[in-house]
Amino acid sequence: MKAFIIDKYKSTDGGRIADVAEPEVRPGDVLVRVHAAGLNILDAKIRTGEFKLVLPYRFPLILGNDVAGVVVKVGSQVRRFKVGDEVYARPDKDRIGTFAEFIAMDEADVALKPKSISMEEAAGIPLVGLTAWQALVEKADLKKGQKVFIQAGSGGVGSFAIQLAKHLGATVATTTSAANVELVKRLGADVVIDYKKEDFEAVLSGYDVVLNSQDPKTLEKSLRILKPGGKLISITGPPDAAFARELGAPWYVELLMKILSAGVRRKAKRLNVDYAFLFMKASGDQLARITALIDAGAIRPVMDKVFPFPETKEALAYLQAGRAKGKVVVKVV
Repeated sequence: MKAFIIDKYKSTDGGRIADVAEPEVRPGDVLVRVHAAGLNILDAKIRTGEFKLVLPYRFPLILGNDVAGVVVKVGSQVRRFKVGDEVYARPDKDRIGTFAEFIAMDEADVALKPKSISMEEAAGIPLVGLTAWQALVEKADLKKGQKVFIQAGSGGVGSFAIQLAKHLGATVATTTSAANVELVKRLGADVVIDYKKEDFEAVLSGYDVVLNSQDPKTLEKSLRILKPGGKLISITGPPDAAFARELGAPWYVELLMKILSAGVRRKAKRLNVDYAFLFMKASGDQLARITALIDAGAIRPVMDKVFPFPETKEALAYLQAGRAKGKVVVKVV
């Protein structure tokens, strides 16, 4: 099969389309013919080796963390899916590889695709949808009437998280550029800050939750807009010891994560707020709940651009340029 691979971290070619063996189908797996694959900044970070300490992949490595497609084969123990089902998923972190013609995944990580959207739209949902769900529902336990600050509202995670937060009944503040103000308002943002003209710290205060997706300076400022007892969930780091324990990492990795996050945890403690790092986990059950919200019209995909599969490298470069409004996807079929 054809797949987009890297031969090493920071490879000079940035990745290439190559012929590789079709994946092995384990007893609990579904084999999916990939129709479309969503791109994420995570793919670029994996390519550069940013997570190699905690996610030590083997080469050649097929990139890709989002998929929508059709089941073409099921393992002997699979009970939830059958051949012909239209599905979508974020495969487990140890089994990524959606930039390919086929991918095998554990059925527990897979959900039926929302009927109301296309394959390309569905391919952009799993990683950002699960990230928003696990940040706002699981970690933050966001309640009706609470206030949440979601950074970069026009991006992949931000555009989904705004809609989820509004569905949960929260008041939502976000940052974006002037060109995207109307977009984030349509998604449900109540307070919109043009980050090029305004300092969000001068505008916002007394917030219950922050979803941080930006740099360390923004994170530190975000801690200060929280009310006492508030929670900041960061998807860009620094990782903490709890993350290392979730991964089952060696003791020295846990110690390193503790050291990396020591500064921000001290600042959070002084302000009487909570800091947590989130690295999203695959979950077919949570994705099924997201499917229900999409088919009910509570959340809609925000698409930026669809690239043909041979232009996967160009699609990654476009995403890394940081100007995408919503999701960037490659169409495989």
